[in-house]
Amino acid sequence: MRKHSISINGHSTSFSLEDPFWILLKSFAAKDQHSVARVVTKIDRERAADTNLSSALRLYVLNRVATEGAPEIDA
Repeated sequence: MRKHSISINGHSTSFSLEDPFWILLKSFAAKDQHSVARVVTKIDRERAADTNLSSALRLYVLNRVATEGAPEIDA
């Protein structure tokens, strides 16, 4: 698990993700032609108040994999 820092609406925040979730999050962002920061900001804005950001990111990745399959990842 690794900690990642990002700026959301001008405020610094951090979240922890296991490497496979991080790699898939970056891949989905690239597939959608968005920055990781933009995707994380959207997920943060839409998550339930009782869900922490790390969990919301994992659920986002899980949902995308379940509906679309895993994207090709450059090794």
